[in-house]
Amino acid sequence: MKFTLEQFKLLLTGIVSILLISCGSSDKKTTTQSAPAQAGRGAAAKQPPLAVDIYVIRPTLINEKIEVSGSLLANEITEIHPEISGRLVRLNIAEGKFVNKGALLAKIYDGDLQAQLRKLQVQLDIARTNEERSAQLLKIQGISKADYDASLLNVNNIKADIEITRANITKTEIRAPFSGKLGLKNISPGAFVTPSTDITTISQVNRLKLQFSVPEKYGSQIKNGQLVSFTVNGSSKTFAASVMATETSVGEDTRSLTIRALVKDSDPALIPGTFANVQMILGNNPDAIMIPNIAVIPQGRKKQVFVYKANKATPLEITTGMRDSANVQVLSGLFPGDTLITSGLLFLKPGSEVKLSTTSKPPREGS
Repeated sequence: MKFTLEQFKLLLTGIVSILLISCGSSDKKTTTQSAPAQAGRGAAAKQPPLAVDIYVIRPTLINEKIEVSGSLLANEITEIHPEISGRLVRLNIAEGKFVNKGALLAKIYDGDLQAQLRKLQVQLDIARTNEERSAQLLKIQGISKADYDASLLNVNNIKADIEITRANITKTEIRAPFSGKLGLKNISPGAFVTPSTDITTISQVNRLKLQFSVPEKYGSQIKNGQLVSFTVNGSSKTFAASVMATETSVGEDTRSLTIRALVKDSDPALIPGTFANVQMILGNNPDAIMIPNIAVIPQGRKKQVFVYKANKATPLEITTGMRDSANVQVLSGLFPGDTLITSGLLFLKPGSEVKLSTTSKPPREGS
């Protein structure tokens, strides 16, 4: 089939028209379809309010209790050292046994001192005889007063030497300074000892002390006679002690105050040096504010919570006090009646719109 030139032009013009019409309808369709998509993206930019759980704050009665570590001490404890050097001729130390005050524990050789004492006693007898003769001669003016005074001085000097020798003999006897339990002996009979030799230890274990430290902020609340309770490893019992004294100042390194209490109980489980877990009740606070631990957001050295106000999340900075496994005390920043947000905290920003979840109850008016 053959086309003339005019027929071919008409056919080409028709094809171009059809193509133009098809492109126009496609652009309209694309424009029509893109409008709903843009509207959807605009709607997605605005997030719906986040559903949160709340906790309405009310005053709570709590016992302000602190728990610290401590250790048991013997009421009195000391190392036994000799006062002078010498050889031990007797050792009367029964390890782990109780001895009374003044009991002889060890004896150092004193034969030379005993001989010197006997010599001085003989000299004293002769000096006294001479002093008596001089007194009789003085009465009849047979000697001068100065001669009599010299004989009397000799008597007094010998007496003083005897007292010094007896004191040195006493130092050869090592006795218990107080009633208590002996430790392990560190020497044997026949050993040469000096004042630096540690013979044994003695402890007054029938009365024990409890020593522990508390943070400086609690120091003003500690009073003499205040009761504390404590436990030790190896025993299920709870023991009691009474505060007897506190240190005069707070430690600069630890910022804590050292306390000693007198243990009221006597039990085989209480051994000096034992670790103790100490609990102390500082008083009752009927208006304490306690909130769940999960509601607190750490912010470096600060702490923050979110409260529910006018359907929005408002951040507040707080300071905290004592805590337990589930709750923490708020010292400042919150008041009774505030509505605390306890869920969705990671998704909240200041001013975020929130709504109460179905499990939350709206706060009562006037609470």
